[in-house]
Amino acid sequence: MEDFLKDISGLISEAVKIDKTLFDEYNVKRGLRNSDGSGVLVGLTNVGDVVGYVKDKDGVKPVEGNLRYRGYPITQLVKGFQADKRPGFDESAFLLLTGKLPTKAQLNNFSEYLAWNRDLDENFTNMILSLRGKDLMNMLARSVLILYTQDETAEDYSHLSLLNQSLGLIAKLPVIVAYSYHGMRHAYSRKNLVIRHPRPNLSPAENFLYMIKGCNYTALEAEILDLSFVLHAEHGGGNNSSFTTRVVSSSMTDTYSAIAAAIGSLKGRLHGGANLKVLEMMEDVKANVKDWASEKEIKQYLIKILKKEAFDNSGKIYGIGHAVYTLSDPRAVLLKEKASELAKEKGLEKEFNLYSLVEKLAPAAFHSIKGEKKTISANVDFYSGFVYETIGIPKELFTPIFAMSRMAGWAAHRLEEVMFSSGRIIRPAYKNVAPCELHYAKINER
Repeated sequence: MEDFLKDISGLISEAVKIDKTLFDEYNVKRGLRNSDGSGVLVGLTNVGDVVGYVKDKDGVKPVEGNLRYRGYPITQLVKGFQADKRPGFDESAFLLLTGKLPTKAQLNNFSEYLAWNRDLDENFTNMILSLRGKDLMNMLARSVLILYTQDETAEDYSHLSLLNQSLGLIAKLPVIVAYSYHGMRHAYSRKNLVIRHPRPNLSPAENFLYMIKGCNYTALEAEILDLSFVLHAEHGGGNNSSFTTRVVSSSMTDTYSAIAAAIGSLKGRLHGGANLKVLEMMEDVKANVKDWASEKEIKQYLIKILKKEAFDNSGKIYGIGHAVYTLSDPRAVLLKEKASELAKEKGLEKEFNLYSLVEKLAPAAFHSIKGEKKTISANVDFYSGFVYETIGIPKELFTPIFAMSRMAGWAAHRLEEVMFSSGRIIRPAYKNVAPCELHYAKINER
């Protein structure tokens, strides 16, 4: 059988080959990107806006990054709830879904509704714990599909039903992730099985920390996790998982199938796993750079990474650069501010200063090796892994936290696609470059 697979594998390798010059000949937008690096316009949305450059007659010009939720700059939104010393995720989710900032009464009712939806029934909890898997994203996708079987309105496309399904998933995903994590530890690491039920008086971030760690968390830890939830909640319709949500939703499938597909997209290492790669890279830097305060030594090691002579030999400095942001990523700026406070609370100023120096020196190292004029800066992944590790969140949970947060944005894009978009299935074209027509040969003549 092994020889058979090798034989078939060789045939497939030949079958999938496409002459790369044909992409230019037919003006194919690979990765749905234009030749200048900007995205191909494929739809319209009111949900989120990601700004990192402007285009004019002279081409693409870098600008300071801006992320808007329903028109509100993320920096204003964050500074607003931080000034009130309150969590901001529920407010952000309400804004993404409705397009409006909630009144105090609306926000209270919204938070109470989500809290009421968090509890999982005993049968569903048992099913989660019985799932055997070492990857929490796959377990999360399976759990979402199981929820379909428990929803009598799963195929109901009325506005009220779609909204209720979306709110249910926003509320339940953190609980599913926490239970799946404890179930995985119990099954594969022989740890005690600990199930903590969500508490209605806690914020989403507090509840997640409680379910994972018990009461062993600080106010600053909850505050910075809430900030991370907000910053990851939405990133425009073009990011891979949100676009997946819209593509699948355009076929008029159910909510649970669409969200399971989005989770599968986010699981990909080119999308949701970047913060873990940053953490691994920084551990490598710490192990190989003797003087963490030496800009010269740090830059020399970054150059080795870019030359594929260090770390994973990929030639990438993870967490630096973004498909849209150029001069800055506003999410990274906001997260860095709180990461600095967290580092002081935990006595990790030395590590945080190393991160800051890598952020500062990476663009110059990149340009010295690549010789490109592309403007790059740190993205949100550069600091999120540091934050999660510092507050004691296991690495297996890094990407699931991204999914829990982005559920609000996925829901908003799905509702927009199903309820208000063109009503046409998304179906782009592929040019066939195989021989125009072959003639069938009988099996004994091949």
